[in-house]
Amino acid sequence: MQVIFMGLPGAGKGTQAERIVEEFGIPHISTGDIFRAAMAEGTPLGLKAKEYVDKGQLVPDDVTIGIVRERLSLPDTEKGFLLDGFPRTVPQAEALERALAEMGRSIDVVIHLDVKRESLLERLTGRRICRSCGSAYHVIFNPPKEEGKCDKCGGELYQRADDSVETVATRLDVNIKQQEPLLHFYEAKGLLRTVDGEAEINQVFEQISSILRGVE
Repeated sequence: MQVIFMGLPGAGKGTQAERIVEEFGIPHISTGDIFRAAMAEGTPLGLKAKEYVDKGQLVPDDVTIGIVRERLSLPDTEKGFLLDGFPRTVPQAEALERALAEMGRSIDVVIHLDVKRESLLERLTGRRICRSCGSAYHVIFNPPKEEGKCDKCGGELYQRADDSVETVATRLDVNIKQQEPLLHFYEAKGLLRTVDGEAEINQVFEQISSILRGVE
């Protein structure tokens, strides 16, 4: 099964991806991870990507799709893959389609983990980190026993600058705008399946599992 996983920051993709890997035995391919690996290994495409990253520039689509294609060619993707973080634009989606076609493959389903903007704001701005040991908490979903203090080491808990309401709201709005054309693109192809990401974690996984069992 060749699967694309879509969802805004805070939608819970990471949590669900771990369970999908365990249940269905397909690798979770995060573009952030494969970029870092390609740059660390010094592959020709990795070095090319590093040139852009070092200058603070966006990596061009042809380099990105090349790195993704290399990863999708590895033996562990024989049973399929769960692609996360790519594509981000319609041209990238079209390029991925072409690359997969050349490999004799195609996307089976696109799973969209749908969570309302207000819920994402609550999730993302509630995170607190311990200054001493780095443990993570959430004021609603995983609060410390004592407000402002780490359960493990007693260190002070703080909110990272990129977790502030203003920063998170801006990041979400950019992501929403970017994601919409892609959702329409896959919907038009009949590949899009939307999952209620606001449900309880096990219920979300059940929805995803049901979709993936239909693909197997």
